[in-house]
Amino acid sequence: MSARPIRAGDLVRLDRTASVQFCRPITVRVIREIVGRSTFDGWAWIEAYELNGRGEAVAKRELFVKPAGLRRMDAEAGVGPARTTTRMRVPA
Repeated sequence: MSARPIRAGDLVRLDRTASVQFCRPITVRVIREIVGRSTFDGWAWIEAYELNGRGEAVAKRELFVKPAGLRRMDAEAGVGPARTTTRMRVPA
């Protein structure tokens, strides 16, 4: 059974099942899978935004992961929605 393809917008929890580098789990929103970069069989490079507990992007990262170990999340699974707009207050 193969893992579901990695898609832009996927909300993913990364822990040791995705790679040993994640001794402390992180949550990311996938930007894209980086194709054309050489990997081992069963591994992939992804470009993603690391999210904080409120769902806000805090770092842009390129990560080497096992797609079969990605734990996909939905919007209600512990990370709030990312803020899409910023309101500026104009002095009167």
